[in-house]
Amino acid sequence: MKTRIITAIVALAVFLPFVIYGGLPFELLSMLLAAIALYEILVMTKQKLVSVNGVITLVLTLTVAAPSRFLEWLEDYSITQNEIIFVCMALLLSYTVFSKNRYHFDQVGIGILAAFYTGIGFHYLAETRNAGLEYVIFALLIVWMTDTMAYFVGRSLGKHKLAPNVSPNKTIEGFVGGIVFAVLIAGGYYFYMDLPGEILVIIIIIIVLSIFGQLGDLVESALKRYYGVKDSGKLLPGHGGVLDRFDNLLFVLPLLLPLLHILQIL
Repeated sequence: MKTRIITAIVALAVFLPFVIYGGLPFELLSMLLAAIALYEILVMTKQKLVSVNGVITLVLTLTVAAPSRFLEWLEDYSITQNEIIFVCMALLLSYTVFSKNRYHFDQVGIGILAAFYTGIGFHYLAETRNAGLEYVIFALLIVWMTDTMAYFVGRSLGKHKLAPNVSPNKTIEGFVGGIVFAVLIAGGYYFYMDLPGEILVIIIIIIVLSIFGQLGDLVESALKRYYGVKDSGKLLPGHGGVLDRFDNLLFVLPLLLPLLHILQIL
């Protein structure tokens, strides 16, 4: 527990200044986190980042994770992001021909999915910060309240297992409790900050994001269980890796801004 607390304090001391300052430093940090998360998945699936396929997959990940303004220069050459993505995918598939069966189609699928799984999530981490610090805090409150209160409610009242084959300690009661507290705390923050939107609409958005955050947690748990690892990495002692800490947000952030845009709140 002491290690977890110290790591959490140090991580927050490093991460929060980037969040508060925003701009280019935070955008670069988001891309770095995407690269680290990709590395964790490749290691988990027994692939190497320092390899032909690893480098191509990294380029693909960074292309997906890059903030939109990073790719504006491509327009001068009539190149699109999708075309770069296709080239990376084509190169990965082509490498299966020349790798003498050391690299095969299943590994291509893992690499491409990992690139989009991590890249899209961290892309929206940067884009959400560019939309405003208040929206990053809003997302973090949803995730933190859901995660924390799901644990405590589950420990106190939990009787019905949510997904015993993936995460034996999670319960339906905790799942619901996490949503309730996310609505109360994140909803209270949203209206305390006097952000635009009807209360019923905001509550619905919080419920949806809270559910997806918990799904993100379960997906990462399923991934680790399948590959027989306890943590995705060792970067954060007592907490695991980057993927362990951002698994909820990778499912929440890509939905947050689109939902707010669709509902004409931003």
